Amino acid sequence: MRKIFAIIVICALAVSCGEKKEEKKEGGFEMNRAKKEVKTETKSEAVPVDLNNKGVGPITSVEFAEEIDTELAAVGEAKYSAICTACHMANQRMIGPALAGVYDRRSPEWVMNMILNPDVMLKEDPIAQALLEEYNNAIMLNQNLSEEDARAVAEYLRTL
Repeated sequence: MRKIFAIIVICALAVSCGEKKEEKKEGGFEMNRAKKEVKTETKSEAVPVDLNNKGVGPITSVEFAEEIDTELAAVGEAKYSAICTACHMANQRMIGPALAGVYDRRSPEWVMNMILNPDVMLKEDPIAQALLEEYNNAIMLNQNLSEEDARAVAEYLRTL
């Protein structure tokens, strides 16, 4: 009887020593904190400033008066608040770029064409494509605004 017991114990030890044990971790995931290489280029440097690019779309020329048209800007602010604030803030990046100072980076024609024609702009305009890449391929949806609405939003953006 002792011999049978000893053989069973030896076999059990041999089997358990030869197999890999898997440890189950609670939570279902494991975090590995490996050091990653950090790029020194900031995202704002990735998209060039281009005031000569007018974009692709119906707007070929926009003339801003020296003074801001406050009535038109108020109409634009209402449109902006209703449809643009889901993705854009004035001074902070969100899903889309911050829009304060946009005319220091883009021409008024480019801005209006992007508002009116984002589908084509994202396909054909190199700046729009660079912005798409910078903002994790978050596409700007066409809000089907009229040229008058887009002009009002463009005027409002001058106030930011």
